[in-house]
Amino acid sequence: MDDTQLFETIRTRLFTAVVGDVLDVLGHRHQFLPQGILPLDPGTKLVGRAMPVLEADYPDGVDAGPLSDKPFGMMFAALDDLQPGEIYVATGASLDYALWGGLMSTRARHLKAAGAVLDGFIRDTAEIRRLGFPVFSRGAYAQDQGVRGKVLDCRVPVRIGHVDIHPGDLLFCDEEGVLVIPQICEQEAIERALDKAETESAVAKAIRGGMSAQHAFETFGVM
Repeated sequence: MDDTQLFETIRTRLFTAVVGDVLDVLGHRHQFLPQGILPLDPGTKLVGRAMPVLEADYPDGVDAGPLSDKPFGMMFAALDDLQPGEIYVATGASLDYALWGGLMSTRARHLKAAGAVLDGFIRDTAEIRRLGFPVFSRGAYAQDQGVRGKVLDCRVPVRIGHVDIHPGDLLFCDEEGVLVIPQICEQEAIERALDKAETESAVAKAIRGGMSAQHAFETFGVM
């Protein structure tokens, strides 16, 4: 299936827990971003391809080389480079300022980007909610990035927590976590997750019918 079909299948038939379980079995056991990265609106599901963005702290007066005269560094170039179905994934900065806001959401939405995942804070939350743009972050904090930090590069590998994120990696986010599905195993992971989700539905039905947890696990192999 193409990405449009893939994203819709994941969004409507799966949840991060079941895909994470499958990745554990496949040997990819550090694929969830830190627990503090949560959706702005509970119940949000986000699926797309990673467009990693590297940030850094560069307060006014600190030499940033060729970026010294650019208040936000390469942020506008990175934002304008978003493609349909991509997720802006930013990390590398301190927690002293917001990495995303309402105008950025407006531009990303126009470009048909899928959403944003920030290893840091957002601002303009009311505006982002009005737009209905899916955002996952560590919370809200209004302090601006302009005089405090810069985007150094985009479409480069980054690391958040214990997770490596490469351009084009499949991201699946819901209110239980942000999951990075490596491209090397994404097809197998999704196929197995769909099978596991169906099996878990059968387990739930059996338990509702009176089957014990032990018997259910012995019968179906999942719990």
